[in-house]
Amino acid sequence: MSRIEKLLEYMKTSGKDSFLQHALALEYIKIDQDEEARKLFNEILLREPTYIGSYYHLGKLLERVGDFDKAIRIYKRGIEEAQKANDHHSRMELQAALEDIEE
Repeated sequence: MSRIEKLLEYMKTSGKDSFLQHALALEYIKIDQDEEARKLFNEILLREPTYIGSYYHLGKLLERVGDFDKAIRIYKRGIEEAQKANDHHSRMELQAALEDIEE
């Protein structure tokens, strides 16, 4: 059973679990299923905007597919959420990603 199959199986019993969805999105990225990953990250952030780790990975995915304006918006939203949560590490990581894209 692949990691994707295992995660999908876990999700059947756990419902809309952000941790599992985030892990599944990362697995989809590994096999170039960016649209599936994007859908999952968006679903996570709509339901749970405080799930800060998804902002970084969604932003990087958007950069990779050339959607730089959306990536910038995602990074900025992530920075706001990280500031609210006093998550200095995530804020700095998102800020660095934003600065890289704005150069």
